[in-house]
Amino acid sequence: MSSDATAQRDAATERNPGRVTVRYWAAARQAAGVAEDCVEARTVGEALAHVREIHAHQPRFEAVLGVSSLLLGSSPVGLRDVDQLAVPPGEIVEVLPPFAGG
Repeated sequence: MSSDATAQRDAATERNPGRVTVRYWAAARQAAGVAEDCVEARTVGEALAHVREIHAHQPRFEAVLGVSSLLLGSSPVGLRDVDQLAVPPGEIVEVLPPFAGG
């Protein structure tokens, strides 16, 4: 994809929220009580805010989300600012809690 096409896609994402899937793994799935949620979001931070609202009544959800790693598609979010990280419509945000064992 050319840099012009990428810039146009990013600009469209900033203006219009799209449907984003937030998928939970292991303890995150258990805390949410579901395998995934679909929300309208422009950024990863916006998607996380929506799922926090959805699962506000589940006491462990916030704690598990707070220690989980995130993937946007197949790329680790790492230390990037989730409030500035655009999420394209149709993308998947994976919530990966810490795993024990070996």
